[in-house]
Amino acid sequence: MRYSQSLIPTLKETPAEAEVASHRLLLRAGYIRKLTAGIYTYLPLGLAAVRKVEGIVREEMARAGAQELLMPMVQPADLWHETGRYEKYGPELLRFVDRHDRESCLGPTHEEVITDLVRREIRSYRDLPRNLFQIQTKFRDEIRPRFGLMRGREFIMKDGYSFDVDDVAAGESYRKMYDAYKRIFSRCGLDYRPVEADSGTIGGSFSHEFMVLADTGEDTLVICSNCDYAANSEKAAVTAPPADESPMLELVKVETPGKRKVQVVCDFMDIEPQQLVKTMVYQAGEEVVAVLVRGDREVQEVKLKNLLGAVEVTILDDKGVFDATGVPTGYLGPVGIKVKLVVDNEVAAMRNFVTGANEKNYHFRNVNMGRDFDAFAVADLRQINSEDPCPECGSDLVMKEGIEVGHVFKLGTGYSKAMNAVFQDSDGQDKPMVMGCYGIGVSRIVAAAVEQNHDENGMIFPMPLAPLQVILLNLGIHDESITTVAESLYHELQERGVEVLLDDRDERPGSKFKDADLLGIPLRITVGKRFTKDGVVELRKRAGGEVEELKPEQIGDRIVTLISDGMLAG
Repeated sequence: MRYSQSLIPTLKETPAEAEVASHRLLLRAGYIRKLTAGIYTYLPLGLAAVRKVEGIVREEMARAGAQELLMPMVQPADLWHETGRYEKYGPELLRFVDRHDRESCLGPTHEEVITDLVRREIRSYRDLPRNLFQIQTKFRDEIRPRFGLMRGREFIMKDGYSFDVDDVAAGESYRKMYDAYKRIFSRCGLDYRPVEADSGTIGGSFSHEFMVLADTGEDTLVICSNCDYAANSEKAAVTAPPADESPMLELVKVETPGKRKVQVVCDFMDIEPQQLVKTMVYQAGEEVVAVLVRGDREVQEVKLKNLLGAVEVTILDDKGVFDATGVPTGYLGPVGIKVKLVVDNEVAAMRNFVTGANEKNYHFRNVNMGRDFDAFAVADLRQINSEDPCPECGSDLVMKEGIEVGHVFKLGTGYSKAMNAVFQDSDGQDKPMVMGCYGIGVSRIVAAAVEQNHDENGMIFPMPLAPLQVILLNLGIHDESITTVAESLYHELQERGVEVLLDDRDERPGSKFKDADLLGIPLRITVGKRFTKDGVVELRKRAGGEVEELKPEQIGDRIVTLISDGMLAG
């Protein structure tokens, strides 16, 4: 393609809305344009990069035995009512009523639709397993869309679903998809990690996220320095400490006038935060729950939500706490508390700790679980940190930021039972199909690749994801000899199957160099004064800036070799 005939509207200034590198650079390079909050138009280069991701996904899905289909984006609410998710999913599900007063929604995901399809078409165990996927536009009505393609409301996603006769077969389907995802992200040229994850609104017994490592990631990953353990911090297990066997001391009530904050109470009572237990109060559905964690710890709300089986948990403000307990914040404690109490396993192992006394201006010393209070449940409820040991091998943990680009779930029979998606087994008995669910954020991968591969001058696309492989700069539009060589190389590369952009604009060399760096195309060929003087053209790698000077007749073979090497590296 020729630059002069292409829609590549680069910007010199960074749009004020852009917060992260990928958003800033994709806008500046003319890959995307904002239509409205969280919704973007993909311009030709942006769409080309998306198509590269789609191509890799389709190849690996076919290799793993999955078949592609395409389901509607508009979904009838009746299907969501069958599974109960219409009420549970939350405001991210965009609901509407058509002219016939039928409730529908824009699909954020397609578990209900695919289950409805399969229950109509599959009757026998002989028809299983099945693995079906699509690449399609999704819509989630995010309250605060941000970071461009990283967290938009409308996005391109690959979602796939497996159906099996039992858990063993479903486990094999899960393994195939897990392995396929590893190949996909390796081929994309990304530095990624598969990590244990929470299943969220999709549900299921267990799941893994595939996270691209990047400083601007929205998720914190917990990675063992010694073994293969890796998990999202929401899921990362904290090993329960051994129980303290010290003798229980007498419970003592201490006046602590105006002392509410953890550190203030600790200073006043001459203790460390590790010796204090704080009481955090949450609204979980229709009930109020108090959570005990050590004074220097934080509650991991996803763990709490999963323990309680709640759709959401929300920490109460001062008024909410007082209304629920009759005690002002800062003085709450487990002894005699009026609401359901759940305890982090670290607290359950402690002895003789300090808590609020459920009375303004008073705290207790020497509180002990079992003697002074009992709990509804004891569980791992706190946020892991780098001081905690690996839950599998006990080694040190490392915290890294990551961007979720893929997620695989073992769903089990939750959807198939709710929607009566059954098959007849070899004995003629009806049984629910065992399902798996497998998602990839196609458009998000493009953004993640930029987050991981850029410098102060622009993007640096990995070869497998680059919208074009070569940009060819003609620095002598009005020089016949330079133009002749540039045109000759352009046609030769096209004939050899190279994706090349010829910059044939009548612009200053500096502008062409800046745009070439901004666009992030992996290889740059420059035909300019060095050709008229010495008969050579310059070949430069965008990553690393390595430069070679070659005769025009050497360029074709060298480019093909570098592209091949770049694809293999991915």
